[in-house]
Amino acid sequence: MVATDPVRVLVTGAAGVVATTDVVEACKDVNIAVMVGGFPRKEGMERKDVMSKNVSIYKAQASALEQHAAADCKVLVVANPANTNALILKEFAPSIPEKNITCLTRLDHNRALGQISERLKVHVSDVKNVIIWGNHSSTQYPDVNHATVTTSSGQKPVRELVADDNWLNTEFITTVQQRGAAIIKARKLSSALSAASAACDHIRDWVLGTPKESWVSMGVYSDGSYGIQPGLIYSFPVTCEKGDWNIVQGLKIDQFSRDKMDKTAQELTEEKTLAKSCLN
Repeated sequence: MVATDPVRVLVTGAAGVVATTDVVEACKDVNIAVMVGGFPRKEGMERKDVMSKNVSIYKAQASALEQHAAADCKVLVVANPANTNALILKEFAPSIPEKNITCLTRLDHNRALGQISERLKVHVSDVKNVIIWGNHSSTQYPDVNHATVTTSSGQKPVRELVADDNWLNTEFITTVQQRGAAIIKARKLSSALSAASAACDHIRDWVLGTPKESWVSMGVYSDGSYGIQPGLIYSFPVTCEKGDWNIVQGLKIDQFSRDKMDKTAQELTEEKTLAKSCLN
């Protein structure tokens, strides 16, 4: 596994752990790359300034993976803006299959599960099939319309058990959307252990598979499912089996969800345009 930022790289494998600042050494024959480094937005910086920095970083990292990674390399982008960083990486590592480049929205997924379990006073493992749609940003849409809870009398819909649509459509959504900002405000730093745990969850399920009748959220390359523009890295509900992910199909989308899904897709389209302008 490789975890990289602009200056430090750790490579783990059969030979143990190698600390290196040589991106070629880090990417040589790597099978799983976890990209945790990026340039964070600082006070006074415009969005384009941050995007320009990250375009440069991910263009260089992509070139190294393109030249030196194993042919079956799986990539998880964690650093923000994660969806668009993943899109940049895909652009400059064309030999890596599009299905092998993903970004992390599992942290948001786990936060949504946590909010529901806390509200219902049940174990988080009893809640499943929440969805994070879209961007790993404050426009993401945490959706519980298909989520269920395991009870003594079987699987019950989250909406039925919570019995408070107003909370689910307002406070629940904004709490998940803004949890990252709340953590930064509280500890003056972004998420650490929870993000690392979510990255492990993402890779584990991608490689080993998701449980039957369960799905997880992953930022993946859109194929047009659910009316989302192809060519965006967008968070969808997915199932994983034998190292491959597939978007869950056939879920009913109400108008409230449609509006939220389109809003976050629009932001990703704008980020994509901004990233392209930074390449010129």
